[in-house]
Amino acid sequence: MNIAIISSSKDPAGINIRNKLIELFNFEKANGNFDDNPIFQYDKIQNKIIKSYLINEDLIFAENIDEKIKADIFVFASKHRSKENTPSFTVHSIGNWGKAEFGGQEGKLCFSSAILLKNLFIELNNAAKDTNYELAMEATHHGPFVEKPAVFVEIGSTEKEWNDVKNGEIISKTIMKGLNSQNQEYNIAVGIGGPHYCSNFNKIALRTDIAVSHICPKYRLDKLNEELIKQSIAKTVEKADFVLLDWKGLGTEKQRILNLLKSLDLEVKRTDRILMG
Repeated sequence: MNIAIISSSKDPAGINIRNKLIELFNFEKANGNFDDNPIFQYDKIQNKIIKSYLINEDLIFAENIDEKIKADIFVFASKHRSKENTPSFTVHSIGNWGKAEFGGQEGKLCFSSAILLKNLFIELNNAAKDTNYELAMEATHHGPFVEKPAVFVEIGSTEKEWNDVKNGEIISKTIMKGLNSQNQEYNIAVGIGGPHYCSNFNKIALRTDIAVSHICPKYRLDKLNEELIKQSIAKTVEKADFVLLDWKGLGTEKQRILNLLKSLDLEVKRTDRILMG
């Protein structure tokens, strides 16, 4: 399996993470360059070749980069921004439930691996347990559009955090340990509802054997239709077992979403009942 870790020369967090990957895990210089930047390679995990690429455009606008870089999985190492400038580490699937305001294509999701996301989030919580940073799986959002499984792993939310070498170390360890995790027998779900930082889905990921791929947050439910629900399932590389609802986070769209799911004959579970159990 070939895995590409992509950073941008425009992104200090991405450069920070790439430098720590190379330093801590002894990535070696590979043959050739990409975007006039050297490629580094790690091949000490059985049946996996991991390469670190540095590109010269913003990651979210690196459309169809999977046509230029041949890999089975894409991990985008990136900065994260928030209005509150909260120090944070985040992971998430990519795609757009509505308009493509920050890369990607309108109404198009990219392939996601629920198992990889869960493993990365578990390893993130292990690596960052001694920090006071907010740790979150975010809802699916932004570009680029690619047709291979992809995930963003991010440092937020200001220049201070992006350039902190300790944070580069935490995320580089998260990525490598997440990629090296043994595939567990998880129950696979797509998520609907709740806030952007997915507090209930985060608890599900850490406390249960459920792995969640795409998550449509409450603020995008007005865009959610039959086609997008089907797409979220089809664009999960593992077979989805059910749809997981953040029950209180469905707002005024609750009945419409329930009717949609009933018409699609999909099994539905609720985060509140699972967490109470």
